[in-house]
Amino acid sequence: MTGVKPKRSWFFPETPDVLGMLRHQAAITVDGMDALCAWAAGDTTAADRLRDREHDADEAKRVLRTALRTAFITPIGAEDIYVLSQRLDDVLNAAKDAVREAEVLAMSPDDAIVGMSALLSEGVRDLSDAFAIIAATGNARKGADPTEAADRAVKAQRQLERVYRNAMVALLEVDDLKVVMGRRELYRRFSRMSESVQEVADRVWYAAVKEA
Repeated sequence: MTGVKPKRSWFFPETPDVLGMLRHQAAITVDGMDALCAWAAGDTTAADRLRDREHDADEAKRVLRTALRTAFITPIGAEDIYVLSQRLDDVLNAAKDAVREAEVLAMSPDDAIVGMSALLSEGVRDLSDAFAIIAATGNARKGADPTEAADRAVKAQRQLERVYRNAMVALLEVDDLKVVMGRRELYRRFSRMSESVQEVADRVWYAAVKEA
């Protein structure tokens, strides 16, 4: 993995920069969610970019997990880093699966999916900001507060919930059962992605409270 090198000292045998690795995974995820937005806006080639970023994120997650096994100490709890990485990975995996299902159903994104994609991307960017704050301060209690960025991510997902509900209500006016069933499943996938974003935000709070 480029850009993240282990930190060594004369006392500890190895202190890999696990927060740097988490930030690297988050940066990949941000790019992947930007690709989701581009796909939703009509750029079909962005689906391949999203799939590439999902594979890159899997590798970043694997490298991070390996580092956690060898790290003598970690800036915040190793379990917290593991869970943050896993739940962030859930978001990108779900985005890839949603695009794949839309392709299988031959169902183009509509305005609701455009809106939900943008809010998911916004939330993931906020989570990336939270990780950056934790990495910059050394833990979750000094300096800037990562929970403020986590709260912004949650706020964006609450807006997504409104988009989701309105889209589901609008389906009541659609007569084509195939369209209704397909759109409903896609909307639900985006709603579940939003829940994963909120789970990452909740874990940021958990880590902050534990370090306080």
